This record gives sequence, structure tokens and C-alpha cells, in this order.
Amino acid sequence: MPFALYLLALAVFVMGTSEFMLAGLLPAISADLDVDLGAAGLLTSAFAVGMALGAPLMAAVARRWPARPALLSCLLGFAISHVIAALATDFALLLATRILGAIANAGFLAIALSTATTLVPANLTGRAVSILLAGTSAAMIAGVPAGTLLGSHLGWGSVFWVIAGLCLPAVLGVLSAVPRSQTPRTPRTPSPQNPPGPAPNLGTELAQLLRPQLAGTMLLAALVNGGTFAAFTFIAPIVTVTAGMPEGAVPLVLVLFGLGSFSGITIAGRFSDRRPLLILIVGGPLLLAGWIALNELAEHPAALLALVFAQGFLSFAVGSTLITRVLYAATGAPRMGGSYATMALNVGAALGPVLGGITLSAGFGQLSPVWVAMLLVALALLIALAAPRLLGLRPRK
Repeated sequence: MPFALYLLALAVFVMGTSEFMLAGLLPAISADLDVDLGAAGLLTSAFAVGMALGAPLMAAVARRWPARPALLSCLLGFAISHVIAALATDFALLLATRILGAIANAGFLAIALSTATTLVPANLTGRAVSILLAGTSAAMIAGVPAGTLLGSHLGWGSVFWVIAGLCLPAVLGVLSAVPRSQTPRTPRTPSPQNPPGPAPNLGTELAQLLRPQLAGTMLLAALVNGGTFAAFTFIAPIVTVTAGMPEGAVPLVLVLFGLGSFSGITIAGRFSDRRPLLILIVGGPLLLAGWIALNELAEHPAALLALVFAQGFLSFAVGSTLITRVLYAATGAPRMGGSYATMALNVGAALGPVLGGITLSAGFGQLSPVWVAMLLVALALLIALAAPRLLGLRPRK
């Protein structure tokens, strides 16, 4: 695989650390800014909303830009938003910085996904996606737990300063990875994802969202990711309150989830181009069973640790496969396809924490976000069973 993909994954790692790091910092932010835990969870949802809305907006704005300046502009905006967040003493301002940072993140990921499809042959799209998303899971393994430890010793604001500083090596990675003239719409190898000749106009690409196959696959990806974020965002109180483990165990749990997600993305990336049905038919029901088991066994630390790893594996194996199918379904939108994949991821990432926060604030208990995860994944499975052909789940020939 092209080395450029790994350098782009470095930048995704930095941004992924920011996206997921609040899972270990929410209790401290809640206490410091005097908001309840459910309201603090809106910081994760705000970031996801910014990602979901920012992906198509930024992709549309940057359609005529070469990829390198577009990616660098997104990184600059991302860094500035984190400097402001580090200085924030008001919850509303912190919430605003999460939205602005998310829009920059969305633009970067959408352009990076589209760029990645120009760097590999069509039959390796899933592998390319898995490499980029591996940056996200690496953030869970290293970045998020490290941020939790740093925040517990130096305050949550210090983590935002570190993220802003890490944008510098990410910039160097983009400068090294993306040729000056490379654009997301100029494919290296003609393929169904990278058609030769002029790309469709913006209206034509937006109209692709009305296709049942694309819209249906995006819906499935959003539901599965929504379940993941519903539970993951509020994992800290589950570890410390439900399982009765010390606060120092939260980084360990985050590492386990990250190791599981990295393994799931890596293995799924090997098969998602050729055997998507195998991953989805086997992984989908197992994912639902895992959430049910976590709900029943969360009081037992050993079982909780094992299930956190398993759910990280299954969530990202199934989720990354669905994102690959979104890119395949977006054959008529070569410039906007990456933004549609980003939208699918982050509609779920916005929905899950909101629903989880509502159930917590309503007094349904520390495990209520896990119930939300169960219901969202169950809904995804029902839709897939009801209309597999419309949702584009047949293997690619």
C-alpha cells in the first residue's frame, strides 16, 4: 500500500484522539464547568454534529482545490479551535470550539478518504479505508488513555494544548504524503470509484444521496456507530460506578477498547472488499449479543474488560465494513463520496451520545447508554434483514 496512506493516517490519529478523548475526561469537565454528566456528553455529540454537517460542506467548498492546501487548511482550523478550547472557562464556548474543530476534522477526513481512493486500485478500497481508520483506533489505544492520564494530573485543558501541538507533525505528514498537484478528483487509476474524465457536477453528486443503496448503507453505518458511541462516551462511569473499579482503571479500559477496534479494523480491511457479507452476517448479531452481555455482566470487572475488547473489535469491524460499502455505493459521487462516508459515521456519533445522555439524565441508570447501543444495533439488523438488496449488501463481483 502507498506510504502516503500511512502518513494521512497519522493526521487521522491526531484528530481521532480529540474526537474520542472526552470519554475519559467528561467527569472532570462536568465538575469543573458545573454541568451534569449527561449535559457534558453533549460535547461528544456536538463534535459529531459538526463532523456530519461539515463533511459535505467542506467537501463541496474544496471541490476545486488541490488536496494538499485543502488538507492543510483543515488542520490549521482544527489547531486553532483546540487552542481556544484550552483557554475556555465557559461550557458554551467549549461546546462551540468542539463544533468548529469537528467541521475542520470532517473536511480533512472527507478529503483524505476521497484522496485515498485515488492512490489504490478499485479492489483495494477497503484496505485503504482500514489504514486511514486505523489512525482512529490507534488514537483509542494510545492517544485517548494518554489524554485521560494527562487530564487527571494537569487538568482537562492541558489535553487540548497537546492536541493543538500534535497538529504540527500532522502537517509535516500531509506535506510529505500528498503531492502538490494531487486532487481527490484526479484518480491515479480509473475505476468504478475513480471514473476517468470529468467528474459529475455538484448537483449530480448530491442527487446520489437519493439512491436507496447509498442512503440505506449510510443509515446502517450510522446506526451501528451510534450504538458504539452511546456506550463508549459514558464508559468511565460504567467502569467506576457499575463495576466499582478505581478511576485509574479507566485508561486501561480505553486501551482495551482501542486494541479491539484496531484489531477489528485491520482484520475487516482484509475481507471487506471481497467478503463484506461474511463480516456483516457474522459480526452484526455478535455485536448485538455483546452489548446484551455487557449490560448483564458489567458489575464483574473481569467480564467487563473482556467485553470491552470484544465490542471494540466487533463495532469497528462491522462499522468499517459498512463505511467501505458506502464508498462503493457512492460510485456516482467521486468527489463527494468521502464526505458521505464521514456523514454516516458521525450522524451515528452524534445520535448515540445524545440518546445515552438523555437516558442518564432521566435517571435510567449508568447502564442505560448500553441499552441505547443494543436498540440501535438491533434496528440496524432488522433493516438489513428486511431489505438487503436495497441496502447494497451483496458482495461486489
